[in-house]
Amino acid sequence: MGFLRNREIKNQIVVSLVLLIFTGGMGFFFFPDNHAGIVCMVFCSFAMCLAWLIFTKKRFDRLKSLSADADRMLHGERNLNFTNYQEGELAILANEVEKLLLRLTEQSDTLLKEKRYLSDSLADISHQLRTPLTSLHLLLTRIQETGDEREKRRLAYQGVQILGRIDWLVDALLKISKIDAGTAVFAKERVDAGRLVEKALEPLGIPMELREQTVVREIEEQAGFMGDAAWTMEALGNILKNCMEHTGQGGTLWIHVSENHLYTEFRIEDNGSGIDPEDLPHLFERFYKGKDASDSSVGIGLALSRMIVCAQNGTLKAENRMQGGACFLMRFYKNII
Repeated sequence: MGFLRNREIKNQIVVSLVLLIFTGGMGFFFFPDNHAGIVCMVFCSFAMCLAWLIFTKKRFDRLKSLSADADRMLHGERNLNFTNYQEGELAILANEVEKLLLRLTEQSDTLLKEKRYLSDSLADISHQLRTPLTSLHLLLTRIQETGDEREKRRLAYQGVQILGRIDWLVDALLKISKIDAGTAVFAKERVDAGRLVEKALEPLGIPMELREQTVVREIEEQAGFMGDAAWTMEALGNILKNCMEHTGQGGTLWIHVSENHLYTEFRIEDNGSGIDPEDLPHLFERFYKGKDASDSSVGIGLALSRMIVCAQNGTLKAENRMQGGACFLMRFYKNII
């Protein structure tokens, strides 16, 4: 019998028997002629011991049930009910076990989601890398087969462009992985907004010139924020590149920067085709490509931008302008002391 194997129960039974014998002996010693009183005293002592034994066994059975529930929980069962334990410390213990179950369930669900997300991400990465690598392989084959020097130079130029795309993709994925893993180091220094915009626009100078696009800057004097200039330039550059690609020939981009007591705000607008309403909720998801995305788009630029901004106590959102075109609103909040 499991109940009697418990050392604590055995000790309590021994103590109860000793008290019972002691009570009977005291009764015979003090009242040798009152046999009815002695029997009543012994009976009451025996009844008290028996009642204690019954209640103790009941508590032991509930503990055993709680232990069995905990064991089933450890083996993956989740539909457990801990509301049956309603007394004192046992109810407190059951409540703590239930909290542990909820925490383990949440962690298990989170790990499962992360596992699925990792699997999907690896599949997306594999697909994104396979496409340019296949194109590069075909280009190299054509270079070997053709004898025309002009055609070779043209194919070699295309190969360089594809390699640049692969290099950017790998670099962006590494940055995303660093932020996900919490190993990315963000500096906390004063970033000048005007200088940041100027550096972010530099790589886009020639493409925008070919498109005959113009940039209108409205930057408050001395505007800036506390953050990392290099990482933020990456985020802002991806946003500007997205606006440039979705703005037609001769279009215009507006960059407004302002600072107040709560935050520094970057508002980037264009007069392009705007964002499809169906794409807006998914615009910052990794590997999401909107309806108007180009063939070279891989869908991680804006996702990386939001991760960089959020990692620096900021927010990034997108919307459509009433006059037509897209608007990206990037804010960096100040630490309130």
